[in-house]
Amino acid sequence: MRIGIFYGTSTGHTEEVAEQIASLLKRKDDVVLKNVAEARKEDMEEYDFLISGTPTWGYGDLQDDWLSFIDEIDTFDFKNTPVALFGLGDQCGFSDTFVDGMGTIYERLSKKGVAILSSGCSVESYGFNVSKAAIQGEFVGLAIDEDNQPDLTEKRIQEWVEHLYQVLVA
Repeated sequence: MRIGIFYGTSTGHTEEVAEQIASLLKRKDDVVLKNVAEARKEDMEEYDFLISGTPTWGYGDLQDDWLSFIDEIDTFDFKNTPVALFGLGDQCGFSDTFVDGMGTIYERLSKKGVAILSSGCSVESYGFNVSKAAIQGEFVGLAIDEDNQPDLTEKRIQEWVEHLYQVLVA
């Protein structure tokens, strides 16, 4: 399976997480990392499965490169291409908008009827007030907090990748 990981990054943390995800997925599949600052809609057509990752900026905003790329997603036909999401945020400093950038991408994809894979990520081990990326006790994708819980990142990524394979095979 060809997997494309499309991410936006400003400080490098999202790219680092994307690289960690890719290193686990490369054990079984062909994986390509693509920074959305350099991506086009046509790039997404090359993959059987897409993963989208973004940090949240300010008070719930998408990262700048995603602001430009999000319209490309609106014109892409996801008919046979499942998608998984991951997002980075600061659950303490921005507890009312934790990983809202991921929630924004989720909302855009959901409106198009895209098959978004279940994340399997419970909100239980996080300490935030509100997130538009949390629905019925579960995040819409992998939620990472490198500011306050960096010691949990590796474990969360491993568990999420294992969950993705279970969902994809089912």
